[in-house]
Amino acid sequence: MTTKPWPAKVLTVSDGVASGHRDDASGRALVALLEERGFEVVEHRVVADGEENVSDALLDFTHDFAGLVVSTGGTGFAPRDQTPEGAMRVIDRHAPGLAEAMRAVNPLGRLSRGVAGAVGGSIIVTLPGSPRGCVEQLEAVMDVLPHALALLNQAPTSH
Repeated sequence: MTTKPWPAKVLTVSDGVASGHRDDASGRALVALLEERGFEVVEHRVVADGEENVSDALLDFTHDFAGLVVSTGGTGFAPRDQTPEGAMRVIDRHAPGLAEAMRAVNPLGRLSRGVAGAVGGSIIVTLPGSPRGCVEQLEAVMDVLPHALALLNQAPTSH
């Protein structure tokens, strides 16, 4: 029996990418990793930094959606880094274990304010803006995400 891949959406949060002044290397890296790990990336969007931009995009991404939503960018200490605040507006149930595991993968992870949690049938994971950092942090939790999505959406699991 084959299982259908979970859908995923990628949100790049960056003033520079949104204005066309920077390349979206992190977003592309996440799309590649997700597809390599069996997810079906159904949307990839770019928004400028800011709490409201992030919350609006995440609300749109998660509306009637059962799958994984990952963002890259805006999780640091710069004044415009407001991705966690935008995500907190949307998340119904927090998943601190995911955020803790993501931060533990690299000493620089301690500088990430990224959050994770569930809303409806979606899991949201906010990741750093660097290509290496976002991939490392997503890889740290990738093994449990399909099971978490199955539990969240009451799909059959092995237990």
